[in-house]
Amino acid sequence: MSGSSQYKAQEAYQEALLEDSPYVLWLINDDYNTFEFVIDTLMELCKHTYEQALQCAFITHTAGKCDVFTAPYEEVRRIAQIMLNRGLTVKINKADH
Repeated sequence: MSGSSQYKAQEAYQEALLEDSPYVLWLINDDYNTFEFVIDTLMELCKHTYEQALQCAFITHTAGKCDVFTAPYEEVRRIAQIMLNRGLTVKINKADH
């Protein structure tokens, strides 16, 4: 395998690893949206139970942020975009191992 082909194969492998690696969606406190709206959104999009969503909303309100969803990048990005479109403030980070 030539140096260029080997480099491209390694680059493709690293990209595949990044795509499959877990990412975390953080909900950021905005002092704008209601608890009910945030809870309903977390239940719908992140498949939280009512109790999980309530706890995440409370943590976000008191601590300023809360990790609400972990998945491969494309899934986290999709959920983040919907939440942004609904007026929520979110951030995506690579999960710590």
